[in-house]
Formats: sequence, structure tokens, C-alpha cells
Amino acid sequence: MKITRLKTWQVPPRWLFLKIETDEGCYGWGEPVIEGRAATVEAAVHELSDYLVGQDPHRIEHLWNTMYRAGFYRGGPILMSAIAGIDQALWDLKGRDLGVPVHQLLGGAVRDRMRMYAWTGGDRPSDVGAGARALVEQGFTAFKMNGTPELQIVDSHRKVDEAVARVAEARDAVGPDVGIGIDFHGRVHRPMAKALLRELEPFHPMFVEEPVAPEHLPCLKQIAGGLGYPLATGERLHTRFAFRDLLADGMIDIVQPDLSHCGGISEGLKIAALASAHDVALAPHCPLGPLTLATSLQLDAVSHNAFIQEQSMGIHYNRDNDVLDYLVDKSALTIEDGFCAIPQGPGLGVEIDEAFVEERARVGHRWRNPVWTHEDGSIAEW
Repeated sequence: MKITRLKTWQVPPRWLFLKIETDEGCYGWGEPVIEGRAATVEAAVHELSDYLVGQDPHRIEHLWNTMYRAGFYRGGPILMSAIAGIDQALWDLKGRDLGVPVHQLLGGAVRDRMRMYAWTGGDRPSDVGAGARALVEQGFTAFKMNGTPELQIVDSHRKVDEAVARVAEARDAVGPDVGIGIDFHGRVHRPMAKALLRELEPFHPMFVEEPVAPEHLPCLKQIAGGLGYPLATGERLHTRFAFRDLLADGMIDIVQPDLSHCGGISEGLKIAALASAHDVALAPHCPLGPLTLATSLQLDAVSHNAFIQEQSMGIHYNRDNDVLDYLVDKSALTIEDGFCAIPQGPGLGVEIDEAFVEERARVGHRWRNPVWTHEDGSIAEW
């Protein structure tokens, strides 16, 4: 069997889909994308196709290393996202060819279903109490909210008080047993994080995510020691080597690799194993489409340290189309009572409606994240 073609489509709301085809009619789907840089990643996918067309798609590890190492310059969000979607598609193709789900190829599932969480409150969090209650009524046992809108590197304590009040509102709305993930989104700089992280302790967060931007993670040694709840990060780390250094530092309790950003299943497995060796939990990042979610669930299935899975159904970014719209069988990713069954179909376990993909690709997208500024006109972290 030889790879013959890589086809890509930019589809609403902000995703990029990939299909790898072969001379024997077998195929696989993946989702190589960086939010806001879909066209750049798409170009990288087609550049990488030079290493793939004519090759045996079953040699996934070999092809992964060829894409990663043969170009000399390596790593970073664009290249690793392109490799990620290709890797997903290769695993999907192999599973389809052999008639088994990917998790069977990786040693078999350690769980039957995965605990899921949902988003509430939007980019600038508001009405978090009502949103949280609505999610609990849908059966979710955990949710995530943005902790704060933009903050200056040194800001007023009023902003800290407002962020704490929103978390208090959410906790009061759902009671003590529902998990609350609080996403700082890298918006909080070291001087403000010192206060905010500690004032959240009485509300027992399930985790605080991206407590500082990834380039400032070394400061956690000084500002977060002794906290009584877990810290999580990893969506903007793209290789096992970045996670290796993070884990060796000992300040993170949950890693959140995004399997459309960190090299796919092949690299995600290594990251999960590294985390396990440090007794650190796994919670893959996934505010993306159905292929990233299906991929994440396949990794969750074989990773004993995976404890919860992000998903983006109904998230505020999903305008025009949502996660399940592109599936032939939407039940493959159904969430019931806050859990999603591990997909059992061949490959990633989902079937993409290619005709619908073609239709929506004619609409396409040019999604960009918001650009925020402070009152003085300087750029704020989004």
C-alpha cells in the first residue's frame, strides 16, 4: 500500500481537515490546525507531503521521524500541528485497514468511557453561575471557565476581587462536588498571579490552567509552591522535550497536550508516559473539532493517568458549525451523564461526512482570535 494524496479543507468554524488516500482505496482522516493559523498549517501539510506520497502508510513511527527530523528545523506550533494531523490520519488509516479502533493498536483500553467537561462564561467571563447550573443539569460533573478578562502586568486588586467573586459565584451555583477548572489563559502575569492563585484556594478548584504564559512557567517555583489544588498547562507546548523539562521542574500536576498541536497520537503517547513517570495527570486540550476529540479519546483510552477530557460542543467559538455536524454517525461522540464512551469503530472511531465537508469548505473561514488592548493602548494577552 502506498500513499497517493493528501487532501485538505478549511471548514467553519475554525478547523482544518485532512484526508490521506492510498492506491488501495484505504484512507484516514486528521485535524492539523492551529487556531487562527489554519492556512499556514495547511501549507505545511502539503510541504510535508513530499515525504509521504509513495510511502507505506503503516510505517507511522518512521514517517513521523522523517517529518520531524528530515527538514532539519523542527518543533514549533506550525510544524508540530501539521505533523499532528498527518499522524492522526495515519493511525486512522491503519485502524481502518486492520478493522480495529486505534486504542486496540496501542495495547487496548484501560477504561470504557471518559469523564468530560464543558465550557461556560465566554472569553470575558460572565453569568458563570447560571451557565454552570445549566451544564450540571445536562449531566456534566465538571466545567471550565475563564478566570479573568485581560489583566495588566500589575493591576488593581479590584480585578483580583472580581475574578475571585466569579469563581465564588460558580462554586455557590453548583455546590462542593462539581469540578471547576479555572483557565487563566496566560492572561495573568507573575505579579498578579501571586495573589490570585492563593485567593482561589477556598473554592477548591479542580485545577487552574495556564496560570502564567508558557514562556514564564519557571516562575511557578516562586509563586505557586504549597498550593492546595492542582495546576495544569501544556496546550502551547509542542514536543515531549518541552514537557520533559516542565515535568522535571515538578510544579505542574496536570499536563494538557493538544493532539492537534503536539505531533498527534505518536507524540501524545510519549508525553502521557512521561507524565505518568512523574505521577502527573493527563487531560488533553481540545477546543477543536470532531477528529481532535476522537483522537484525544483514543489516547485517553490507553492512558491510565488520563482523568478528564475537554470538548468544545456549544463553545462560544463555534459559530456556523459545531463538532457533531461533520459526522455521519453523531452518536459516536455522544456525551451522556458527563461521560463519553470510547469510540469503538475502526481507526479513530468516527466517520466524516465528506460531502458535507466539501460543501462547508466552499464557505471556509478566516478565524482570528480577538486582539485585546489595555486602557493605555498596549496589547493585552488574550
